[in-house]
Amino acid sequence: MALRLDAQVDAAIRAHGSETYPNECCGALIGRDGTVSETLALPNMTDEGPRTRFRVTPDDYRAAERRASELGAELLGFYHSHPDHPARPSQYDLDHAWPFFSYVIVSVRDGVSGDMTAWRLREDRSAFDQEELNA
Repeated sequence: MALRLDAQVDAAIRAHGSETYPNECCGALIGRDGTVSETLALPNMTDEGPRTRFRVTPDDYRAAERRASELGAELLGFYHSHPDHPARPSQYDLDHAWPFFSYVIVSVRDGVSGDMTAWRLREDRSAFDQEELNA
C-alpha cells in the first residue's frame, strides 16, 4: 500500500518538525483513499520528555477524528519527528502504534528536516512494514 502526501502536507510536517526541534512534534494525517490532504498539529503531551517521545491523548485523538469528519475525510494516521535520529520507528513507536493507521516519521537534524518515511504496523503488532511514500 502507498501513502500520498499533498505538497502542502509534506511542507507542513517538515515545518512542524523544524519548529519543535529539539523536541518531537506530532500530528494527525487526514485524507481519503491513501492521500493525505490535511494535517492537524497536536500538542506533544508526553510525561516522558518530548525530546525523545510523543503521546497523543484521547482528547487529541477525538479532535483528529472530529476534524476529519468535518472535512468529509478519514483519520489515516499520525506523524511525528525524530530529532537527530533516523526516520525509522523506535521500539516505543512499535509499543504504542495501532495496526490500521499509517505513521509518517520525519528526521530532523539540527533543526532541518531530512528523510521522511511511512510505516504501517502489522496486524499481529510484531513489527512495522515500510509503506511507499509519495510526496
